[in-house]
Amino acid sequence: MTDHIVIIGGGPGGYEAAHVAAQLGAEVTVVDTDGVGGSAVLTDCVPSKTLIATSELMTEMASARELGVNFRDHEGDAATSIAVDLGRVNARVKQLAADQSADIAARLERDGVRMVRGRGRLGPDLTVVATTADGEETLRADAIIVATGAAPRTLPSAQPDGERILTWEQVYDLTEVPEKLIVVGSGVTGAEFASAYLSLGIDVTLVSSRDRVLPGEDADASAVLEEVLTRRGMNVLGQSRMQSVTRDGDTVTVTLTDGRTVSGSHCILALGSVPNTADLGLEEAGVATGDGGFITVDRVSRTSARGIYAAGDCTGVLMLASVAAMQGRIAMWHFLGDAVAPLDLKKVSSNVFTSPEIATVGWSQQAVDAGEIHAEVVTLPLAGNARAKMQGVRDGFVKLFCRPGTGIVVGGVVVGPRASELIHPVSIAVAESLTADQLAQAFTVYPSMSGSVAEAARRLHHV
Repeated sequence: MTDHIVIIGGGPGGYEAAHVAAQLGAEVTVVDTDGVGGSAVLTDCVPSKTLIATSELMTEMASARELGVNFRDHEGDAATSIAVDLGRVNARVKQLAADQSADIAARLERDGVRMVRGRGRLGPDLTVVATTADGEETLRADAIIVATGAAPRTLPSAQPDGERILTWEQVYDLTEVPEKLIVVGSGVTGAEFASAYLSLGIDVTLVSSRDRVLPGEDADASAVLEEVLTRRGMNVLGQSRMQSVTRDGDTVTVTLTDGRTVSGSHCILALGSVPNTADLGLEEAGVATGDGGFITVDRVSRTSARGIYAAGDCTGVLMLASVAAMQGRIAMWHFLGDAVAPLDLKKVSSNVFTSPEIATVGWSQQAVDAGEIHAEVVTLPLAGNARAKMQGVRDGFVKLFCRPGTGIVVGGVVVGPRASELIHPVSIAVAESLTADQLAQAFTVYPSMSGSVAEAARRLHHV
């Protein structure tokens, strides 16, 4: 008998679960409201990283003269500045997001997955009630996955208007470059947008309620990033909590709790996320939620209700597209009886797409300092790397953590250009419990940034 899987939400947690379920022979229906790919594809990861790709190019061009490259205008005179066409950038951003969504939808169709456009909610006895343009449809299931994601958090005193006070999902409708941008919130989202718009040549002020940018990341990495952002002209206001954001014509004013005000032409609110779990019938179905309305799940994505799983940002486990996708896959492997390993957050690699990037995996410096794990630590600045010198890179480092005695690599941090790529060998080492010696003895290309990963590992060798 064929199992019928119903998935509420078409983001990474939903569509990856659908692929696995279809591969394992289940009949799969996905109920989705906003478009296949979810916020990760349509309004968050894909759009923001596309915007950041343009900002990275601007950063590289700004340092071109140091590498011996000069720009000339059409009459042969030396060009004195570069500028971004934000309208064209955002048009490209939205087109790439739409194309990626279409690609995912086409693959789901090839897998035989049925797509229902509408809002799904849990009904009685393992059913999903889908409200569509044509009315209501009740879908019976053997298992259900809730993968409804999350939305930008706002406050009554800081309401977006979609024009000058914006959430990070609304910035792609801008056609003209902001004269002065204020970013409220110095977590990952706030830091990424502040860094990107600074690289695009925009005057940026970052309002942080904490004593440093990226308070949840490695402190050494945060210090490097803040120093670079400040050196490039960003105004970073630490320990400055926002009280309200108001607009008067073309001027936006951020009022701080200590009475200070900051004015600009635009403001991006990066105040965290809230789960899309309201009015889903969770309580009636016996699905427990925790603080903030996030769905409670175990390490194989089960909720408190038999036959109902959850994946992605609506669970609040670790709000990354890669984790959402893995939670969705694990749910289906578990329910359909395939080989499955529970989710291990200590093997998750993540990246902050600032300039420079900050990539991490495994145990952190904070955990080591707190005595949660005993580890030896080595930090190697990128400034001594031959490839870094060639490319004019001075900021960044590689940091590795390994267990005393065994030398097993348990974590790492990379700060620098394309850190999201450089972290991969460290992720493999952590996932496979390789020793620092094993990581060090694998060949690296010379010259290469990845040579610093091997060199850091060599410095952890014990005779």
